[in-house]
Amino acid sequence: MQGFVSLPDDPVLRAVSPGEAVRYARDLPEGGLAWVHLVEPTAEDLLPVARALSLPPLAVEDALHAHQRAKRERYGDDMVFYVLRTLRYTEATSAIDTGELMIFSNPCWVVTVQHGPSDAPDAARAALERKPELLEHGAYGLLYALADAVVDTYGHIVGLVGEDIEELELRVFTPERVDLTKEIYSLKREVLEFRGAVRPLVPVAHAFMSPAPQRYPEALAPYFRDVADHVLRVASAVAGCDELTDSMLDAHSTQAGMWQNEDMRKISAWAAIIAAPTMIAGIYGMNFAHMPELHWAYGYPAALGLMASISGLLYRAFRRNGWL
Repeated sequence: MQGFVSLPDDPVLRAVSPGEAVRYARDLPEGGLAWVHLVEPTAEDLLPVARALSLPPLAVEDALHAHQRAKRERYGDDMVFYVLRTLRYTEATSAIDTGELMIFSNPCWVVTVQHGPSDAPDAARAALERKPELLEHGAYGLLYALADAVVDTYGHIVGLVGEDIEELELRVFTPERVDLTKEIYSLKREVLEFRGAVRPLVPVAHAFMSPAPQRYPEALAPYFRDVADHVLRVASAVAGCDELTDSMLDAHSTQAGMWQNEDMRKISAWAAIIAAPTMIAGIYGMNFAHMPELHWAYGYPAALGLMASISGLLYRAFRRNGWL
């Protein structure tokens, strides 16, 4: 658990104890900021903060149990509860690890609850250090910094996923026969997980971009619109990645069908080539008393030559038709 405060006449984010941050949250005038950040909290960690700041019980329950979809809910006139899905890309395995960042936002304080891996809180603190003017808007400046950090991660990851798709596409359309079904399904699963994190944020992004009056200061309107624009662009890019993986899977399935047909043609061609001499040998193996050329000195070589000639002609015909 961590605590930070910023006073109206001193817009610098300073680390304090969580208890001090909660006390500041109850007494700060507008323009100040108190921030309490909890990582994987238990009920014993979160409930005292919830009681001190009168957090909505349903939202607190969501924050404790996690596994929520991205959303935005308003409680009363001055409290908003956000759930943002956080992502982390593991380059070695091309896996996307998901987490959640719950944000309780009031004009003078913010309580964040983190589940799973996320660099967003640290990135938001760094952004506030680079742009201390954001702290002049209190909790709204922190809310923007957190949302921007989460969405910037989306933009970075969608680029890496696009590179994975391009690399896998090249492997799909190489002449070598390689079964890539497992790799395509694995990438498809990661893309779907990514889409599940971004898609629910689209309505929130549209709300940020709408001309209706917003609850945040007018000076921050361009910042929130920028975040919304990034969400919409990433959502569009992820939808494109989803369609590409579907097309890639269809193309690979078609390739696999073509490989099977090619193998069946080869098997059928060799079976036909072998069937001709087998039929001739079978006839002479019937041991009838009266057989053509049975007592002819050149009968045996002639039969072998006939078998070889028929097999050669069949092989040539199949080669011409592309079966061999």
